[in-house]
Amino acid sequence: MVRRIYSLTLLVNIGLMEEVLGLINEMSPFLLLGFLLAGLLHVFVPATFYNRYMSDVSFRSVLYAALFGIPLPLCSCGVLPTAMSLHREGASKGATVSFLIATPQTGVDSIFATYALMGLPFAILRPVTALFTSLMGGCLANVAVKDDSASRGDAKGPQSEEPRPATLWGKVCAVFKYGFVDMMQSIGRWLILGLVVAGLITVFVPDSFFMQFSDKPLVGMLLVLLCAIPMYLCATGSIPIAVALMLKGLSPGTALVLLMAGPAVNVASILVVKKVLGLKTLLVYLISIITGAIIFGLGIDYLLPREWFVPTMMSDCAHCGMQEGTDWFNVACSALLMALLVNAFIAKYMRKTSQPCPSCQSCAATTTASVPEEMPLENRYKIEGMRCIHCAKGVKRAIADIDGVEQVVVDLDNGTAVVKGRVSEAQVVAAVDSVGFKASRL
Repeated sequence: MVRRIYSLTLLVNIGLMEEVLGLINEMSPFLLLGFLLAGLLHVFVPATFYNRYMSDVSFRSVLYAALFGIPLPLCSCGVLPTAMSLHREGASKGATVSFLIATPQTGVDSIFATYALMGLPFAILRPVTALFTSLMGGCLANVAVKDDSASRGDAKGPQSEEPRPATLWGKVCAVFKYGFVDMMQSIGRWLILGLVVAGLITVFVPDSFFMQFSDKPLVGMLLVLLCAIPMYLCATGSIPIAVALMLKGLSPGTALVLLMAGPAVNVASILVVKKVLGLKTLLVYLISIITGAIIFGLGIDYLLPREWFVPTMMSDCAHCGMQEGTDWFNVACSALLMALLVNAFIAKYMRKTSQPCPSCQSCAATTTASVPEEMPLENRYKIEGMRCIHCAKGVKRAIADIDGVEQVVVDLDNGTAVVKGRVSEAQVVAAVDSVGFKASRL
């Protein structure tokens, strides 16, 4: 009996590893290209470029916000401080909602990964759905919600921006650091989790479970929404889960609903949007995401040929794994991707244990700088809600904008911020609250 249980466990583990490795092999070349493009966008497109087009209460600002947000590789938690900062600087609520919806639903990395695993039609429809959904949400917010962007924009000065390298070599290094270290630290664990969940679905979920919804796509979509909305899913990590569900019989339209609604919203984003933008804006935000995803999902299931949406892994034999005929370029890309992920997590651990500033290397200069004769006040705060490097950067910028702050050190791993300067606790709490997080003095 014990031997039988051991054998069954071993077979399950082998099957799970085969599924995960097969997914990684399909995605790795496109993921590497997506991470590189993410670094290029971060380094060569200044934040002020996004800010200046989003202040009007108009369709144009909503459109700009959607177009700017679609290629950005920000997850549903990382987009929160960015969007709240844009709103704090004067971006209209419509533009803010549009940016909040479009950005986490897709990005350059997830578009390439979608093409790799799900084919060209899905890769095209995903950003198109994100554009439609974000435009609908932004326009509804402009109509239904009173906007105070003008008065807010006048009250706030320009947001402090992260310093950028001056030389070409410095910019190249920054591209690779952001794309292959910072981004991998930010979404790497969620990507791995998505792959493992996809493998578990493939191994354990009976084929008959989702087949019962094959002729009832709307029921399947509602079931997926019920499961996906509270969860945290990144745009790239949701892809293998959607593929695994399609391989089990879920309709292509329902898979699109998961791809769009899962990354766009979770419990954290619901709470932040309600707190910062208000209940009406939250309702517009949720209605737009759900309605847009369902409209395009039903359109896929009822209006487009089913054969357009066969996952690449289904047509290329998802269970071939590392057998004869394996594309060794994909294997090499997979090995490189895993090495970069390991390097990113080691770098994160080393910074946590050996450096005073684990979330931003640029703080090193201020940490080692000469101490003034009159030591500024230093206070430590607990920051709740940070999940990725983008969250930490948003918190740091918000606190740094307070008059009197001399230095800010944000520790993402421990969820803390050390603030040097003659500022009150109320100012720090308010600044952190304005970008969607909660601060309390330690």
